Amino acid sequence: MKKYYPKNLERKWQKFWEKEKIYKFNSKKKGEIFSIDTPPPTMSGKMHIGHAFSYTHLDIITRYQRMKGKNLFYPFGTDDNGLPTERLVEKENKVKIFDMERQDFIKLCRKTIKKLRPGLVQEWKDIGISSDFDLNYSTISKEVQKLSQKFFIELYKKKRVYRKEAPCLWCPQCQTAIAQADLEDKERKSFLNYIKVNIIGTDKYIIFATTRPELLPACVGISVHPNDKRYKKYIGMKVKMPLTKAEIQIIPDKKTDMNYGTGVVYYCTYGGIECVEWMKRHPNIKPINIMNSDGKYNKKAGKYAGLKTSEARKKIIEDLEIIGALEKQESITHIVNTHERCGTDIEFISTKQWFIKYLDLKKDFLKFGRQIKWFPEYMRKRYENWVKGLGWDWCISRQRYFGIPFPIWYCQKCNKIKFAKVSELPVDPLHYQPKTKCSCGNSKFIPEKDVFDTWTTSSLTPQIAINLVKDKKTRKKLFPMSLRPQAHDIINFWLFYTIARSKLHFNKIPFKTIMVSGFVLDPKGEKMSKNKGNVISPQETIEKYGADVLRHWAAKAGLGEDLRWSEEEIKGSKRIITKLWNAFRFCSIHLKDFSKKEKLNLKELEGEDKWLLHLLQITIKNYDNYFKNYEFKKARQVIDDFFWKKFCDNYLEIVKPRLYFEQSEKKGSCQRQGSYNENSSKKVKFCLYTVLLSILKLYAPFAPFITEELFQDYFKNQEKEKSIHQSLIPKINSRLLNPKIKKEIDDVMDIISLIRKYKSEKGWSLKKEISEFSIRTKNKKIKKYSKLLKTVMNIKSIKIYPVK
Repeated sequence: MKKYYPKNLERKWQKFWEKEKIYKFNSKKKGEIFSIDTPPPTMSGKMHIGHAFSYTHLDIITRYQRMKGKNLFYPFGTDDNGLPTERLVEKENKVKIFDMERQDFIKLCRKTIKKLRPGLVQEWKDIGISSDFDLNYSTISKEVQKLSQKFFIELYKKKRVYRKEAPCLWCPQCQTAIAQADLEDKERKSFLNYIKVNIIGTDKYIIFATTRPELLPACVGISVHPNDKRYKKYIGMKVKMPLTKAEIQIIPDKKTDMNYGTGVVYYCTYGGIECVEWMKRHPNIKPINIMNSDGKYNKKAGKYAGLKTSEARKKIIEDLEIIGALEKQESITHIVNTHERCGTDIEFISTKQWFIKYLDLKKDFLKFGRQIKWFPEYMRKRYENWVKGLGWDWCISRQRYFGIPFPIWYCQKCNKIKFAKVSELPVDPLHYQPKTKCSCGNSKFIPEKDVFDTWTTSSLTPQIAINLVKDKKTRKKLFPMSLRPQAHDIINFWLFYTIARSKLHFNKIPFKTIMVSGFVLDPKGEKMSKNKGNVISPQETIEKYGADVLRHWAAKAGLGEDLRWSEEEIKGSKRIITKLWNAFRFCSIHLKDFSKKEKLNLKELEGEDKWLLHLLQITIKNYDNYFKNYEFKKARQVIDDFFWKKFCDNYLEIVKPRLYFEQSEKKGSCQRQGSYNENSSKKVKFCLYTVLLSILKLYAPFAPFITEELFQDYFKNQEKEKSIHQSLIPKINSRLLNPKIKKEIDDVMDIISLIRKYKSEKGWSLKKEISEFSIRTKNKKIKKYSKLLKTVMNIKSIKIYPVK
């Protein structure tokens, strides 16, 4: 293939890698295992540019580690249960979950996953992910269900899970409880409403300010700070609430902020975390639950029953204005908690839920975080801030359909919990009944309808992946895993929960190292979203430029760094990849008759050969050091610089006469070009072979497809490896280090650069012959490179004068 057509060669090498099992994990192989807790993409639609970006970072590290001789355990899974999958199924099939029978919707989910999963996996293959795709899992498979249910039972026995009725975070849109980690802060424009209430038995009134006037029917308390001189005399008295006529006592509370609004705070069931915490401090206050699971108000809301929050707010504001109870409104912008899955403002509803108890382990979670290496290190601070700010135990139950069921029933007679036996797992309590009676003698049970939160299962990905290996001895070697790769937006989710589960179950860190990628932003530096219409498709980029170009571009950002999308930078990576292709095609023509078996005395190499080989050793050293610290961005920079500037711009240009000497001899062309001999040509070919192969290997983690093509096209015949990706990263050869020669040739390169500039300023062709050229230099060694300068720059006579 003379021209570079990435689409043709990429699919070809995908098939080759799969057929030849190039990336297969070998449990019997000796040496260090490098195990990866691979992020399982969710079944929520097509791959987006952020996926391609962060998974490329992971794969670059993976390929480097493999080429350092390590045995890679790099499985691939899909996270295909829970809300993201349900929402995808609703969209794909144009249905609504709560309009269908539970079992029918579950069947539709399984059918849709089976249809879409191969396409999703293929998208990851298209960007060159070098996973062992034979080691794959689905988080809804029977094997994973069994594992997840087993670990839940284990936590119950450790008294780490419990069920209770309490106010919990609730999404009215998804109609399910959510965890603290599922929250996303969003700015909302609103009003601070000042409401006037009369003090019973007096002609006085007080005013409180609230952003949630719609919850007046659920008001259970009014508080002031006990030291607030404005209201101290009213403590213990009652006020009559407008519209509802409820009589509410004014209660002192030290948590009241005297500087917010008027210093009077009203509490309702449940307007926010402050209301929940206030009711904990005042346990004698009874809640008034006015909201149903769908976000609509119930009969306790009186005339406002049947309305949703936004509707009730509008109506109550109107009614307050009519009776003169609305003193004023102030426009504000404030932060509200929303459900990160759907963007809906969350509410607090009192329901029975399952929780994992872990608030008492905060110090342990912080300690575990410090035992793990972080790249970049500053990301650990995000984790620590999250742990320190935890205020709730982990709510793990969801009121949805497509998830892993709780393996429990409730006795109809005594309500005691009945657990499935481990030997029975996995079970769906809705379609399976216990074979033994309750301790009270009853044999009839009520099944638990709730399912696990998807993070309850995803937090076990190390165990899920390790369970794919049959050999028990190998399993022990895989944990703790070597690496957890992920994006920074799910530090509070996947990362924290995995560390928490590992602490609870094993009292061990789950992985030794964490690498955290950033985001891809649009050209203006804004986060991409479908709503903004600024989303970039990686599939379109691959179709236009090729996967290697996309990967090379993705490596422009280091770990933790966001990267703006830039078509120009993509084109820059395209130029590098195309240059790689063209340079190798040019060199392979001259290497057809070269054999690496031919012995060559390194001391006899020309100065420029020694110079290039010295620079290669420095490049390898820097490249390796950067990768050891997960700085693949800098590693890419050093190989780009060496390949483009040192190899192509300098070395190839000055050795062309040595490569063309045979043609120039036959044609009787310029004597200076014909002055080289066959031995000189062998030296340059040796250097070309050595350097070209090294360049390919150093580029292999970044551009796997083109490097495989070029390796197979020429080097495969003389190298023992089946694939370049099974070869090893070049090691430094100390015999090739030659700093003295480097200095000499650097000066020669400077002179060549000056001569090129001189010709350019004169408007001459670079091939134009110069009859005589004088050089003044301090470097006494320059004289021995006169022949090189004459040949390269087409100079008849060179005179060199020393500078005193």
